Order: sequence, then structure tokens, then C-alpha cells
Amino acid sequence: MPSHEEADPTAIRSVAVTVDDVVTALEANRRSDRRTVLRITPPFSGRMRARLHRPDDGATAAVHLDPTALVADPPPYPDPDETADRLRAADEYTTERHHDRHTAAVEEWRDAVRESVVDAVDLRTATGPHRVAVKRLG
Repeated sequence: MPSHEEADPTAIRSVAVTVDDVVTALEANRRSDRRTVLRITPPFSGRMRARLHRPDDGATAAVHLDPTALVADPPPYPDPDETADRLRAADEYTTERHHDRHTAAVEEWRDAVRESVVDAVDLRTATGPHRVAVKRLG
């Protein structure tokens, strides 16, 4: 079990995140009711790594980062019904076109999220917010 000092998230100065983990977590939260976060686990030190995680209800000393906190102004996730409506309005609907257009819209969304990862984020701690730098991997 980490000591109090090793479990103190205010020791963290920067957190490294894999950009695709941020995209995956945000997309999972948009597409499902199950919560997905990026988790930083103790023992804490100046430079830490956040990894994709689906939290359970158990108490933990880990820090959970909501992916929306890691993205500046995340765009709305593409809705397949809206894609179909646009194709129908243009009298261009086919199942194949719908699939292709929606797949392209999701890829554009993912690209926009990748480009919008923030440079810093506040971690929630017992003493209040603690600002740390965000280092992008991948």
C-alpha cells in the first residue's frame, strides 16, 4: 500500500496521455452509458502516465480523468440518423452511402479530437484542483 506521500496527487507535475486513448475514452462515453476515463495510479511522482480505464465503484487512490477535461471544445459526436437525414434530403440515400458517409464523419470527429487535446488539466485532490501539464503520446 502506498504511503500518504506516494498517494498524494499534488506530487504530479505532468501527465502523459496517448492521444488515441483520449479519443477512445471520449467516443466510448458518447456511444455508451458505461463511463470510461484515463486513470493515473499511485505511487504518484512528478511525471505520470494516464491509461484507458473503465472504473468500478470501488474506492481507490487512483486519479480518474474525464476525457472531456482533456479536449478543448470537443465537437458533437456524429449521429447516424442525422447522416441518413442529410442523404435523404439530397435524394442520395443508399445503405452503402449512409455507411460510407457516417464512417467518414466519425473519422473526421476523431481527427478533430486528436487535434484538440489540451496542454494542461486540473486534477481533483482533497485540497482542491491541482494543475498539471499534459504531454501527448502518439
